Amino acid sequence: MGIEAQFQKVEEKLYQNRYLVDAGQPHIKIAPHEKPSKNLLAMTHLCPAGCYTEAESGQVEIAADGCLECGTCRVLCEETGEITWNYPRGGYGILFKFG
Repeated sequence: MGIEAQFQKVEEKLYQNRYLVDAGQPHIKIAPHEKPSKNLLAMTHLCPAGCYTEAESGQVEIAADGCLECGTCRVLCEETGEITWNYPRGGYGILFKFG
């Protein structure tokens, strides 16, 4: 492995993975909410794939395309019922290039 490969940015490494989108069947859903909890709001900063965003209305939204399936949101928010997290259907989701 060359020295330049060791110092790639995270975005460059993530770009090498493939993500097969299951149109109309997101594996993560956010429950309707008026004001997000601290944990759900924290996901806008903690999600390593950047799937969570805060809309101008203050609502937290998700674009599950590109999700790394790391489980951070599942651990942080699932107990409160704010999200529903399932594995993507077979053949869909993240396809890691390097294992």
